[in-house]
Amino acid sequence: MNKFFLYGTLAIALIGVGISFSGITVIDTGYRGIKTRFGEVIGDPLPEGIYFYNPITTEVKQIDTRVQRTSLKMSAYTKDVQQADLVITVNNSVNDDSAHLLYKHIGMDYKTKVIMPQILKAVKDTIGKWEADVLVSNREKASDEILKSLKTGLEPAYILVQSVVIEDINYSTQFERAIEEKQIATQDAIKAKNKTKQIEEEANQKILSAKAEAESMRIRSQALSQNQNLVAYEAVQKWDGKLPVNIYGGAPIPFLNIISETK
Repeated sequence: MNKFFLYGTLAIALIGVGISFSGITVIDTGYRGIKTRFGEVIGDPLPEGIYFYNPITTEVKQIDTRVQRTSLKMSAYTKDVQQADLVITVNNSVNDDSAHLLYKHIGMDYKTKVIMPQILKAVKDTIGKWEADVLVSNREKASDEILKSLKTGLEPAYILVQSVVIEDINYSTQFERAIEEKQIATQDAIKAKNKTKQIEEEANQKILSAKAEAESMRIRSQALSQNQNLVAYEAVQKWDGKLPVNIYGGAPIPFLNIISETK
């Protein structure tokens, strides 16, 4: 038998035995691989690709690092002690570079251990700062406050928070009716205030007009008292040009200016 053939067969057999006792895993896109040896995390997170390992001593787990959508319904009390029933949506993801630390210090059930408790805390703390009727019209600001709180609370746990949205806010039927009545009353008060301003402005305009008229009369009266020709002019302006049919003794005769020229 050819010794080269023998060596080749033996090599192939050894490779086959090695492969049979080796593990193969593929890390998919959007995941990171966590390699452990005898239960201890070793090395950094494994990026996408194919990996061989010893299944007897080593294990490779995968953690999803894509953005995850977490939605929950919960209740919280406002500053004025009104129960608000909320629907909250949080978008978060595992830090790619710290996935092995997340697994080592928290484990695969990090959503239950860390994310949910932090969401509940952040929401209750934030809602407790707002009065119920004000919260409704400031939903985006409240969402931003919750986002800031979650980023601070989850960053040490290797969780990144992308966004927070308060999807819905509901109060008791009686309180919602009270809010509606308050809004209507506010609008009526604004209308009444605007009407009052309009009346005041109209009154001011009348006062200004009266003052202007009085000033005009004063100036005219002063001018008439100082200029007799102007008095005559005013009389002519007011005369309709008709002479009286009957003139009695002592009756006033229309004022006429007769200008004669001496040549």
